[in-house]
Amino acid sequence: MQAATGAPRGRRAGAGRPKTGKPNPIDVHVGSRVRLRRTLLGMSQEKLGEAIGLTFQQVQKYERGANRIGASRLFDLSRVLDVPVSFFFDDMPAEAAAARVDDEDDAAGSEERPTGGYEPDPMAKRETLELVRAYYKINDPSVRKRLFELTKAVANAAVAEAAE
Repeated sequence: MQAATGAPRGRRAGAGRPKTGKPNPIDVHVGSRVRLRRTLLGMSQEKLGEAIGLTFQQVQKYERGANRIGASRLFDLSRVLDVPVSFFFDDMPAEAAAARVDDEDDAAGSEERPTGGYEPDPMAKRETLELVRAYYKINDPSVRKRLFELTKAVANAAVAEAAE
């Protein structure tokens, strides 16, 4: 049933997150934690979507932070991914934690908001996950340790070079 405004009943016209073009850093962080846990479990977006009654496209939007995850959906995700709800907020960067949350009451506001150049957690990147998986496939502990030491040395040299 439609209200007189043409909007679906029970929803105010203009309600929801304002279309600023950039997702809220908190939504991005929570989404990246969903992706991190899903990939660590070796689960596809399609399988996760099936488990909680969504399409894989909706899961993609959640993981990018393009769509905000509601409390009941976050609870469902925590059960399917076998983590506490707090997992999705762990390791949140200070910029994300300090981000302003836009809700329905702010829909009319259009003042400039600092974005702070938010960068996603490198631990949530596919490259990092692939690197960790490959590292642990090395059976010989001494080879693994030498590779670890080599990686640290290269990183330290890069930091020292950048400081010059």
